[in-house]
Amino acid sequence: MMREETGRKTRRRRKAGRHVLLTLALLLGLSGVMRLSGYGIAIAQEVNELLRGTSASRDDRAACTTEADIEVVLTALQAREQKLIENETALERRLKTLAEADTALDEKLQALVAAEDALAATMAAARTAASDDLVRLTTLYENMKPKQAIPLFEAMDPEFAAGFLSRMKPPVAAQIMAGLDPQAAYAISVVLAGRNSDTPTN
Repeated sequence: MMREETGRKTRRRRKAGRHVLLTLALLLGLSGVMRLSGYGIAIAQEVNELLRGTSASRDDRAACTTEADIEVVLTALQAREQKLIENETALERRLKTLAEADTALDEKLQALVAAEDALAATMAAARTAASDDLVRLTTLYENMKPKQAIPLFEAMDPEFAAGFLSRMKPPVAAQIMAGLDPQAAYAISVVLAGRNSDTPTN
């Protein structure tokens, strides 16, 4: 009797365990189906959106591939290309104008430098010529007899006469000064003294 009761209890426990396992299996299955159904709905929605987007893009491409639209786009591109060509041409003209102006400025600068050089050479030649003339006149007055030179020095301006006398040899200049009118000799002496007044004495 004891063995029969024990066997019955064991069978009951096994049936109860089977019921629990079956219940758990059913719950897990339902959960999986619910998840799969949710994923299916989401996937279905994404597919629908993709299909809608594809159809919309196809409609847009179809709308942009008409002859009228292509002509409009080509016209706009041609106008833009023409504008770019015009801008490039204008830029080239400006660069050419600037280059010509730069060349003209260089030529003017070179001409100015040449003119300055020529002027400097002319002034140097004039100074040399004037100096040479003074040297020749001084030599001429030195070679003249004092009686011939004295009237000329009396007729000269005192500063002019003093310039020649300062260049002459002292003995010749002394003879001319001795023969001059006292007033003329005094005026020439004042000019000569004034020229040497700035000379340092120490």
